[in-house]
Amino acid sequence: MPLAPVQSTQFYSRGRIFAWTLFDFGNTAFSVIVVTVIYSRYFTEQVAGGRLWLWSNAVSLSMIVAAAIAPPLGAAADFSHNKKLFLWFFTLASIICTALMYFVQPGMVLLGMVLFIIANTGFEGGIVFYDAFLPSITSRHSYGRVSGYGFAMGYLGALAVMLIVILMLPDTTHPDYFFYVRLTFVVAAVFFFIFALPMFLWVPEPKSSAQKVSSVIRIGYQQARNTFRALFIEKKYPSIARFLIAFFLYNDGILTIIAFAAIFMETVLRMQPREIIIFFAVVQSSAIIGSFLFGFVTDKIGPKKTITITLLIWIFITVGAYFVTTVGEFYVVAMGAGAAIGSSQSASRSLMALLTPKEREAEFFGFYDGFCGKASAVIGPQVYSGIAYFTNQRVAVLFIGMFFLAGLILLQGVTQPEWRRTPPSQQ
Repeated sequence: MPLAPVQSTQFYSRGRIFAWTLFDFGNTAFSVIVVTVIYSRYFTEQVAGGRLWLWSNAVSLSMIVAAAIAPPLGAAADFSHNKKLFLWFFTLASIICTALMYFVQPGMVLLGMVLFIIANTGFEGGIVFYDAFLPSITSRHSYGRVSGYGFAMGYLGALAVMLIVILMLPDTTHPDYFFYVRLTFVVAAVFFFIFALPMFLWVPEPKSSAQKVSSVIRIGYQQARNTFRALFIEKKYPSIARFLIAFFLYNDGILTIIAFAAIFMETVLRMQPREIIIFFAVVQSSAIIGSFLFGFVTDKIGPKKTITITLLIWIFITVGAYFVTTVGEFYVVAMGAGAAIGSSQSASRSLMALLTPKEREAEFFGFYDGFCGKASAVIGPQVYSGIAYFTNQRVAVLFIGMFFLAGLILLQGVTQPEWRRTPPSQQ
């Protein structure tokens, strides 16, 4: 009998990392097509008749739901050792509702909001469990690099799906133009589904314990309450608590800019739909490069210093957006945003992984992605739309810069654990 080939541990590790990053490659189709570029404008202008506050309410409501369920489900995933089951449930909900957005016609505000709320809740909720896989697929000293790979693959996926959309969308004068616009939501759903599959097929997880779902969720809620008490009342993990508050603030700014960027370009800079799509496709290049480069920078100087650099870039971006008057000037600002967006979120994920006790990964990532990451997006859109209503969108963007400044100040008080590779003689 011939001997079976020896499986390389290094190859297997790289294979798992690649499968994990493909989920980022796929799910960004939802983020860019639905949240940022197309559905946000379609819903605001065609479905809601230009009422910006309806879009901000839809974004905020979806984040309220995601924030409410993410921490207990994260704790439940830790307890049951079955993160994949939860990730599959949220992913499928997002994909199905994204495809159903094809049926949203002008005036169907309620249907448009409900489908988006469920789809975005599924997308955001799934990220909690997806992020929690990071510490199990790579070593501690490579968190920044691997996290950067994930975000870079995400922006590469966004670039790929936008190129597909550019090829399929006709000119705005075409009689069936909005049919093709609605068809892009189906494309995003199929793209998400195809590239999410490798995560479920090839990234392993320990077998789940024999627990009823109701028991697991109940224990999850109890654990989540205990986690909140440990973090913010008993203050057992002061650096984690401080980082989560800082993340709450600056992530609020990031998510708000993502949700309103295309609307800003269409209403303030008067860019045409095809120009906006091409614009975002070009900006993805800086996002891809930024995610890769800052991943290595994170492993070199540490995630805390990396986040500090990216927050300074974000402050410059909000000030720059206030003053831009031409599309060319906005390209300069947006290229900086592209470089900062993936790198700031990637470095944040790395710092959270460093700070989190290994036995409470999904639970603490529930607070990171859910309580702080999702709940922060409840405030930002409301602030933006409110300021825009009483003044204008330029002032609203400038005000969002205060979220980055506050997060930057709080971040400086976080104590960062050691992240560098340990020499073999000390291992």
